[in-house]
Amino acid sequence: MKTLINRQFDFMGKRRIAFAISGALILVSIVSLLFQQLNLGLDFTGGTLVEVRYAVAPSLEAVRQTLEGAEFRDVSVQTFGASTEVLIRLQQAFDAQVGDRVVALLRDGGESVELVRAEFVGAQVGEQLRDQSGLGLLVALGIVMLYVAFRFQYKFAIGALLALMHDVIIVVGIFSLFQLDFDLTVLAALLAVIGYSLNDTIVVYDRIRETIRKSRIDDMPAIFNEAINMTLSRTLATSGTTLLVLMALLLLGGDMIHQFSIALIIGVVVGTFSSIYVAAALLLAVHLQREDLIPAKKEDAEAEEELP
Repeated sequence: MKTLINRQFDFMGKRRIAFAISGALILVSIVSLLFQQLNLGLDFTGGTLVEVRYAVAPSLEAVRQTLEGAEFRDVSVQTFGASTEVLIRLQQAFDAQVGDRVVALLRDGGESVELVRAEFVGAQVGEQLRDQSGLGLLVALGIVMLYVAFRFQYKFAIGALLALMHDVIIVVGIFSLFQLDFDLTVLAALLAVIGYSLNDTIVVYDRIRETIRKSRIDDMPAIFNEAINMTLSRTLATSGTTLLVLMALLLLGGDMIHQFSIALIIGVVVGTFSSIYVAAALLLAVHLQREDLIPAKKEDAEAEEELP
C-alpha cells in the first residue's frame, strides 16, 4: 500500500486545540458585540465635518490634542488632498459656529488657519450605510458559498463559509472589545479579509482534493496534513509579505487608513490561522470521504459474453 511522505507538522492532530481557541475568540467577540456593541464612526452615526487650510503642513497629532483638550470629543483628523488641507471629524451635533470655534482654537497656537467648510453628516445616511454594508457582507458570503460548492463540493462550501464567518466575527469582535472606531474603511477591510481568506482557503482545498485523488489510503487526517504542509510555505510567504506592507501602512499611512490597516492586520493573521486549521478541520467535522470526490465505478449488470 502506498503511503504518504513524512509530514512536518501534525496540524489535524491539534485541531481540537485550534477549535478551542477559535471557539473562545468567537465567544468573546459575540459577548462583546452584545454588551459593548461597535464604536461606530462618523460615517455611521452622523456628526460634523470641518475642513481647514494651513499655510504650512501641521502636525495632525497636535491638531487632535488641541481639539480634544477643549470641548470636542471623538476627534478624527486627517489630511485631505494636500498636506496643508486638514479634514476634522467631530462626533457631535452641528451648529453654525462650530467651524469658527475650531479655527479659533487652532489659531491660538500661532498657526495661520483658514476655514474652508463646515457641514453636518446626518444619522440617516449612517443608518443607510450600515444596512447596505451588512447586506453586502451577507451577499458576499452567499456568493462565496455558491462558488465553492460549484468549484469543489458542497461539504467544501460549508467549511469555507464557516471559516469566513469565523474570520469576520473575530475581526469585528476585536474592534468591539477594544472600542476601536468602526467606519467605512474598516468595512472595506472586512470585504478584503473575506477575499484574502477565501484565496488561502481555496489553495488549501485544491491541494486537499488533489491529494485525496492521488493517495491510496483512507486516513483523512493524514491526507489533510500532507496537503497543508505542501501549501504551508506559500501560505506563510504570502501572509508574511502582506503583513510587512500592512505594518508600513499602519506606521506611515496616517490617520485616514489607520483603522483600515489594523482591521487588515487582524484579518490576515486570523485568516491564515483559519485556512490552516479551521477550514481544513471542518471538512473532517462534516465527514468528507474519498467517495465524495471520486464516484464509485458502475459495475456491469451482466457478464460480457465470450466471442466465438
